[in-house]
Amino acid sequence: MRKLSITKMFMLSLCLVMILSIIGGCSGNSSEPAASEQPSASPEATQPTADLGEIPASFKAGTYKAEADGKDGKVQVEVTLDAAQKITDIQVVSQNETAGIGVEAINKVKEEIIAGQTLAIDAVSGASESSTAILTAVEDALKQAGGNVEAFKSRTVAKAGEGKTEQLAADVVVVGAGASGVSAAVSAADKGAKVIIIEKTATIGGASNLSWAGKFYNSSAAVSSGLKISVEKEISDWIVNNHWRVDAAAIRQYVTKSGDTYDWLNQKGYKTTFINFAGEQLHMLPAYETRQDLLRAMLAESVEKKGGQVITETTAKKLITGSNGEVTGVVAEKADGTTLEITGKSIVMATGGYAANKEMVKEAFGFEGVNGGLGQNIGEGLEMSWAAGAKVPDNFGGQMLHQTLARATEKLKTQYEPFEASYPLMLSYLPNFMNVGSSGARFRDEAATLTAVAAANTSAFNGAYHYVIVSKSQIDALKAKGMNGVKAPSLPGMPPEFYATFAKQFTLENPWKDADKVFDSMVENGDGYKGSTIEELAENSGMDAAVFADAFSKYQEATKTGVDTEFGKAKDYLLPMGESGPYYAVIAEINNLGSVGGLLVNTQFQVLNDKRVPVKGLYAVGLESEGVLFNDTYVGNGVGIGYSFTSGRLGGEDAASSALGK
Repeated sequence: MRKLSITKMFMLSLCLVMILSIIGGCSGNSSEPAASEQPSASPEATQPTADLGEIPASFKAGTYKAEADGKDGKVQVEVTLDAAQKITDIQVVSQNETAGIGVEAINKVKEEIIAGQTLAIDAVSGASESSTAILTAVEDALKQAGGNVEAFKSRTVAKAGEGKTEQLAADVVVVGAGASGVSAAVSAADKGAKVIIIEKTATIGGASNLSWAGKFYNSSAAVSSGLKISVEKEISDWIVNNHWRVDAAAIRQYVTKSGDTYDWLNQKGYKTTFINFAGEQLHMLPAYETRQDLLRAMLAESVEKKGGQVITETTAKKLITGSNGEVTGVVAEKADGTTLEITGKSIVMATGGYAANKEMVKEAFGFEGVNGGLGQNIGEGLEMSWAAGAKVPDNFGGQMLHQTLARATEKLKTQYEPFEASYPLMLSYLPNFMNVGSSGARFRDEAATLTAVAAANTSAFNGAYHYVIVSKSQIDALKAKGMNGVKAPSLPGMPPEFYATFAKQFTLENPWKDADKVFDSMVENGDGYKGSTIEELAENSGMDAAVFADAFSKYQEATKTGVDTEFGKAKDYLLPMGESGPYYAVIAEINNLGSVGGLLVNTQFQVLNDKRVPVKGLYAVGLESEGVLFNDTYVGNGVGIGYSFTSGRLGGEDAASSALGK
């Protein structure tokens, strides 16, 4: 979604804008959230506590400090136990989890532990790592106190709703409350439909809460700013770039109607900001910490105000079908165990795909990298739809591979300031360094790192990770003159949120202080390798010694002659590696922001069966329907979030029109 062909001045000004927008957002919080942010304990955790058995002789009441690894860093707690071995208080001293997702999970689990006096608590959907972190930390505190840990872990609390069934009815039922689901629910309600929207997590907004910007073609803001694209050329190029294996009508619909989504969102209070991103029409989403509230307000003003319901922490289990195969509703389960049977005339699937299902992604696409999307997106929405007769698309498997990550980053952040901790990450975005696969073979012109999609897909095609090779002489140059020392053509094209915390230091001329120490720490942490010779580096990293030696020799020759006979890399990017070690191999991985497709839809967002005929009553919007736009993988820039809002807006209207007989 980002490119390097932008000026330093633009990037710095954009970064300043992003800093203002992400304070309190993706960077997490350094202390426990205010009480107003803490959700109440779920019903199953509010029942009277039972005796936890004999108190061990080793037990000592008091307050104990403990910590565990969360998704975005350490979660530190202080746990207080009384003389009866009861947990009376849990204070979250420090955490860096994502606001609105991990933070809510931590608070929810904390309250359930106290209310139920148990560690036998299910992870909060979509925030399993954050949930596990606080459970692990509290368990550690119990061990320090000499408490009966097994009693806490084995004590289960019955769910209040188990065995109960509730029946609800609506004109339109939306499954999933991300950008596409919320948009579908709101537009359907505005059409006059009674809408029920369910969401498996406690969070409204889904992946849009983590996204940066969307593309709304020829929006009023873009046109008034003097940037207008040729619709016909854009559509034509899009079709050709995807080898014609796309739905041309769906592409035309998005390109011609997404601009209206910009105005629609603004009118609803969800204001995006147009930016000319090196000639591309991108629209930055509102400040991270405001997004969920804005989407909740949209739902309140339309869905709830018009008699519908917004039901969170409720997971869809299966679709209800009629005698003729029509979809007539959905069966779901609430957090307290209650079964919901929700009937409707139109059912809209907006469950966000399956990128968090490692086995499913590997089988469909062969990808084994990082899931940078939401943990709750495991594909059950697709499974339910397929079971109801939906076709598995011929291009099933595409993913939104879109960023390069250095495995070393998070651990280094606990040892160094953010700028220093990001040294390995920044190198993975520069074309001046040798890139090799796990075997040691060079696999691309490293200028591919200058374009996000090219960087991601060339790497993923060669395995779960690749290595960025860095020599002593190159590190010395970085220490002396910063990225200018290695002739970086421009700043690394990382997403703005990656460098927002060190924007002032993020310059080409800033020397890389202690770079050698940072890379040594990377190796000590197990996130990279070092060798005094190339042979030793190959041995330590598991590369084939002969393969790597051959690749290294050819690359060294290219840096001397200025001619890359293997990949045609430009002379300006062929940086000499010196004649002596040590050498380092940085482990670089690709971030998968989400799966693409899984349900075949027409331009009314009706889901099609194996005969490409609509499954009556079933609709799909967002990522699950996006396969009509792309061939085998995502190659867009801002399209993911732009399409989610646009498909939701249009699909919701279509679902409502059908339900109301209009």
